[in-house]
Amino acid sequence: MKKVVFIMLSVLLFAACNDAGKKETDAKEEVAVNTEEIKGEIPELSIYNLPSTWTTQDNENIQLEDLRGNVLVMVMIYTSCKAACPRLIADMRNIEKQVPEEYLDKTKFIMVSIDPETDTPQRLNSFAKENVMEDDHWMFLRGTPEDTREFATVLAVSYKQISPIDFSHSNIISVFDEDGVLVHQQEGLGVDNTETVEAIKTEVSN
Repeated sequence: MKKVVFIMLSVLLFAACNDAGKKETDAKEEVAVNTEEIKGEIPELSIYNLPSTWTTQDNENIQLEDLRGNVLVMVMIYTSCKAACPRLIADMRNIEKQVPEEYLDKTKFIMVSIDPETDTPQRLNSFAKENVMEDDHWMFLRGTPEDTREFATVLAVSYKQISPIDFSHSNIISVFDEDGVLVHQQEGLGVDNTETVEAIKTEVSN
C-alpha cells in the first residue's frame, strides 16, 4: 500500500513540476514576444543591420544596435587632424549646446574614427578628456578598416589617406532616429545648424 501511495505521489509531483515548468516556459516566451513587439523589427534602411563590432574610448566592444533607442548625431573624424576635424568637433559642441538638457539623456554624439590604426581606445580616451567630452552622451568609436569603410559608405562620407598622418574627407554630420534610420545631414564647416538641432529635437520628442 505504501508503495502504491509513493508511486501515486511521485506521479502527481512529476505532473505538477511539468505543469510549473510549462507555465514558466510559456511566461518566458510571452515576455520575449512582448519585448520583441515593443522594440519592433529593425527597419531595412537602419544602420543597426550592420553586423560590425566597434570599440569605444573606454575599450568596450559594442554593436551599433546597442545604441538603439537613442537619437544619434554622428561624424567621422580622426584625432591627429589639424584642419577640418577641430572645426567639426566645434560644430558638434555647438549643436549639443542647443539641444535642451532634458533631451541629452536620449541623444548620443558619436565620433567615428577614419584612422583606426592610430586612434586606439587609449588615444580616443585621451582625446575625449582633452576636449572635455566625458559626459555619457559623448562617444568615440573605432572599428576595423573594412567596417569603417562600409560605415562611411552608408553615411555618404568619402575619405582618402594622403600622407602617413593625413586624410582628406567629407565634412558631414548625420542624425539618425532611435531605430537607426538616417533623417538629416548637414555638410560643411561652421554652417548654420538650426535644421540639425530641430531634427534632433523632433526625433527625441517623438
